[in-house]
Amino acid sequence: MNLDHLKALAAAVDTGSFEAAAVALHLTPSAVSQRIKALESSAGQVLVRRSRPTAVTSAGEGYLRLARQIDSLVSDAGLGESSTVSLPLAMSSDALATWVLPALATVGGGIVFDLQREDQDHSAELLRAGSVMAAITTDSNPVQGCTVTRLGTMRYRPMATPGFVERWFSDGVTTDALATAPIVVFDRKDQLQDRYLRSRSRALLDPPRHYIPGSQDFVAAVRLGLGWGMVPDQQATDAVVEFDPGSVVNVELYWQQWSLRTRALDAVAAAVIDAARIALD
Repeated sequence: MNLDHLKALAAAVDTGSFEAAAVALHLTPSAVSQRIKALESSAGQVLVRRSRPTAVTSAGEGYLRLARQIDSLVSDAGLGESSTVSLPLAMSSDALATWVLPALATVGGGIVFDLQREDQDHSAELLRAGSVMAAITTDSNPVQGCTVTRLGTMRYRPMATPGFVERWFSDGVTTDALATAPIVVFDRKDQLQDRYLRSRSRALLDPPRHYIPGSQDFVAAVRLGLGWGMVPDQQATDAVVEFDPGSVVNVELYWQQWSLRTRALDAVAAAVIDAARIALD
């Protein structure tokens, strides 16, 4: 298998277009296209969707993963053009905003991070696609070609400002109140609020929703009284209160990474796992 063809595949997916891949590889767009077509001809399948941005097909996932593994091994052995190793990682916004970034800051030089923010319930998909080398996920079943290590539990509690609680839950946390009180949701993949609602009512509740796609902004919205939300213990403040004590949503987190061992990946894994022992239950 031609390594230059694999590099072209990875560059096209990472940069989002053949033109940008050509700039990254110091080639012409035509050369990038020819290399990918040659790889597809060898594979007998379409490996890249010519969309905006470009994306790997299901048939191309294994080739993308192989391209990243070869690049990682070359960098780890000091054989590449650069002495810097780039590690693509997937993790949730909550983990990034609380305990992960301090852990990554302890890793030595020579490593740069390509962090992809993804809900912990969906981050394993990026591993399957070969887009990342490791991920913090809720999936305890190892993705093919990966190892898994339990990190611990992040606990989320229903929280709101005292004024919000007085307005919407003055008669208690009833089904009627939960059906009408506005909620704050991270994005349309965020199921934490709905998990809590299902635990409190058999009815399908769909209260008004604010979508706030940022971990710090999400907590700020709750703190400002826009709605209630499931706030992790690590981000709880004196400005909000737990209005339904005991109704905790526990999220079990796992570290999944490629079975392929490199010094850079091992260093990051050790830092994340050590930090999780302190930050998580």
